[in-house]
Amino acid sequence: MHEFDEQLRELIPRLRRFAVSLTRNSSSADDLVQASLERAIIRWADKRPEGDLRAWLFSILYRQFLDAHRRSRRYARMLAFFTDRDDAQPSVERTVMAQSALQAFDQLSTEQRALLLWISVEGLSYKEVANILDVPIGTVMSRLSRARQALRQLSDGEITSPSLRILK
Repeated sequence: MHEFDEQLRELIPRLRRFAVSLTRNSSSADDLVQASLERAIIRWADKRPEGDLRAWLFSILYRQFLDAHRRSRRYARMLAFFTDRDDAQPSVERTVMAQSALQAFDQLSTEQRALLLWISVEGLSYKEVANILDVPIGTVMSRLSRARQALRQLSDGEITSPSLRILK
């Protein structure tokens, strides 16, 4: 168990970096990493002995993020229902302002950001990422290709903010 503890401690900065990229908030990222580590410790017996600890932890963290994201959307819909306010659809002005404020990487989808981080920054193999997402390796490769292409287009300015139409 001492070896497992050391391995976890070594991976915490990587998990935190990945969590910050997903949540875009350091305190939310810390909460996400803590929840993921708690889940990993509780589910240690479920881990495949031949499996990579790093990939397993990234998988737990990513699924924790998705679950929290779904819960928050569900909560927002319930809140809008009970308060008779429909804040689910942001105004066009707000959308354009948000898009212009984000950098190219931030404009990518969560899945695209996650794929690029896992492969490019964390150095996971396509097979490890395929295991995390529970999809075939070919799917990982095509999604990664699309993510790289989108990042390139955003960086080159090929994708612009939506133009506004003037209505009479």
